[in-house]
Amino acid sequence: MSFRRRGTATVVALAAALSLAACGGGDGGSDTSAKEGATKKKDVATGGKDFGDAAAKTAAMGTDAKPGQFPRTLTHALGTTELKAAPKRVVVLDVGELDNVVSLGVQPVGYAPSEGDDGIPGYLKKDAGTPKSVGTINNLNLEAIANLQPDLILGSQLRAADKYDELSKIAPTVFSIRPGFTWKENYLLNAAALDKSAEAKTRLSAYEAKAKQLGADIGTDKPTVSMVRYLPGKIRLYAKASFIGTILEDTGLPRPENQRIDELAAEVSPEKIDEADADWIFTGVYGDAKATKKDAAQTNPLWKNLTAVKAGQAKDVPDETWYLGLGVTAANSVLDDLRGYLVKK
Repeated sequence: MSFRRRGTATVVALAAALSLAACGGGDGGSDTSAKEGATKKKDVATGGKDFGDAAAKTAAMGTDAKPGQFPRTLTHALGTTELKAAPKRVVVLDVGELDNVVSLGVQPVGYAPSEGDDGIPGYLKKDAGTPKSVGTINNLNLEAIANLQPDLILGSQLRAADKYDELSKIAPTVFSIRPGFTWKENYLLNAAALDKSAEAKTRLSAYEAKAKQLGADIGTDKPTVSMVRYLPGKIRLYAKASFIGTILEDTGLPRPENQRIDELAAEVSPEKIDEADADWIFTGVYGDAKATKKDAAQTNPLWKNLTAVKAGQAKDVPDETWYLGLGVTAANSVLDDLRGYLVKK
């Protein structure tokens, strides 16, 4: 697959076509209400052809350069980018890219967290160093990025297509299509830019072996697992095409029928929380729980009658790894949590 770097007019037009008021809620889900000019971006965010093709398209990106070879050219979501030397000052524009580079031993100089986050996720603080804030994923501070004098910027088309032209003038910029269920492909794309492809492949192989072993240790009679996440104004039942969806699939854990869809998530109201029924329910909360519908949902008699709730198998889990992590470090942490809950001692 071959791309050419787009000019300013093309990128601006693309940004308009892909307009998205993203919630910052991790897996790339869209909260946009725009009806005109946002069809393609909405497809990538919440479903449709572009959404479903994102993993395969990202897998075809990367570089033909041999290990240690620079200059190297990266094909990515918005064209091609040349890296003249191995990057040393990396800026990451989302938590997925942060997880990716930190797992490969790189401490970024700049990071853009999700809206309302406190900065570096707790599970990465030990190894991430002290990257400077460059705004948030939806409100990037281009001046702050430029002041850091990066030699590589890593982000995604979904988050920052409208800033790509300006970012690429600051430093070589490599974009995946989107965060979320494409996390493995994104990892390999980021690793190719860092000349750490072999290490990334080793880490992914170790994760996949770990997931397979967890599935074997749970046994053949696997429980159904329901994923419930409370966000401001909405309740999501996370489905197959999500970060957590890929992890559950890798372990072979079955899902309720309404979560076996090739979408990011299905949305329900507190009055329909019984649609979350399963043997186990794992719940996350994005941001302030008081700003969500969690209380309304969990005081509903329907909630109290769910199979998992009555069995004491409805558990709160860390949102920053299960939903916001979007990388191999978070994925391994989720596997550890699942083992603690589901493998009989």
